[in-house]
Amino acid sequence: MHAAQRRDGEETIDALRRDVALANRILERMGLAHAFGHASARIPGTNTFLIPTRRSPGLAEAESLLVIDTEGRLVSGEGEPNSEFWIHARIYAARAEAGGVVHAHPPSCVCLTQIGEPHRVVHNQGGIFADGVPEYSRVGLIRTRELGDLLAQVVGKGNSALMRGHGITTVFPDVRAATVAACYLEESATLQLRMLAAAGGDAARIRAFTREEAEGLRDQITGNVAKRAWEYFAAAALENPLGSGH
Repeated sequence: MHAAQRRDGEETIDALRRDVALANRILERMGLAHAFGHASARIPGTNTFLIPTRRSPGLAEAESLLVIDTEGRLVSGEGEPNSEFWIHARIYAARAEAGGVVHAHPPSCVCLTQIGEPHRVVHNQGGIFADGVPEYSRVGLIRTRELGDLLAQVVGKGNSALMRGHGITTVFPDVRAATVAACYLEESATLQLRMLAAAGGDAARIRAFTREEAEGLRDQITGNVAKRAWEYFAAAALENPLGSGH
């Protein structure tokens, strides 16, 4: 019985490693990150998480992921972690229910922060951000425990944050949802910028969804909808991995 449980546990971790590696490759393939950016997943029932070594997310490999704890200690694995691993460590420390964290640098989201425009829900997939997307306004990288705690405070009990001139962070119960949400957030920001341009820069002309309208679209990150989105993004990443000439 104990041997069977151990095998089941190992299979679960192996599957999680594959998801984390694929999530990172999705970030690169979908244009949310290039040389920099990272996705992680909590190892269930622990204060540790899986995260790639310090290289492009497009090069993430399941077998080379590191295990780090919420205090920033390297538990296992070989290699150097990304310098912003504190984003993941301190969000997992603050949010016991968090199972996946993504940090990326999608250009449209960065543009929103630098023109002072808050994120608005302008399409169906954006409904998952009905509670709003707060801004972490401090400029620079999150390379210390203290800055990781500050970002975690900005995210609060929400699922995301824009980071001024830097990028985004998403937080969900699993790494697949966190990755899909990151893609949705960039798609949403891109549409918002196009609408703003079409409206001659007049943000008041954008017909953003009301809170009530957005509330009805929270299911865009759950069930079959999320499964379908992950399937698409995963297929795109696997078909055109970094170095394949895409």
